[in-house]
Amino acid sequence: MQEDGAPHDWEPESTVSFWINVASRALLRQQEGLLRPLGFGMSQMPVLHALGDGGSMSQKDLARWARVEQPTMAEMLGRMERDGVVQRVLNPEDRRGSLVSLTRKARARLPKARAALIALEQELTEGFSEEEKALLSTLLQRVAGKLAAEPLGVPPPSAG
Repeated sequence: MQEDGAPHDWEPESTVSFWINVASRALLRQQEGLLRPLGFGMSQMPVLHALGDGGSMSQKDLARWARVEQPTMAEMLGRMERDGVVQRVLNPEDRRGSLVSLTRKARARLPKARAALIALEQELTEGFSEEEKALLSTLLQRVAGKLAAEPLGVPPPSAG
């Protein structure tokens, strides 16, 4: 006799995590398709948003804002600088670091990117009430918060 919850009883399509994963991958493909012609990528959106008002920030502050590690931000900023999206200047208050800002070209394209993402969001949630959208957002934030807080799940049984 099998115990309830035995591994062979796992039905992926009946789990919340399965559908979050499916939706996330499909959404990212759609977003990337909208942003790519504008010279942006979805992973860059936190940086673009943070600098969108014409200000500048340090790499350290951008990493914190985007919730990524410093090496990840350094790589992203390197690609963005290569692609003409950001520019760096020496930080007058800390000569060891630099301040990052958007190029004029990126600032000019950013409103189109934002409008495309807003339109996609509206299309995806068409037919949802405001309450349903708020509830979905709250529930997904709770899931994301749990995932960010600590590793979840039960480790596989040890062989032996």
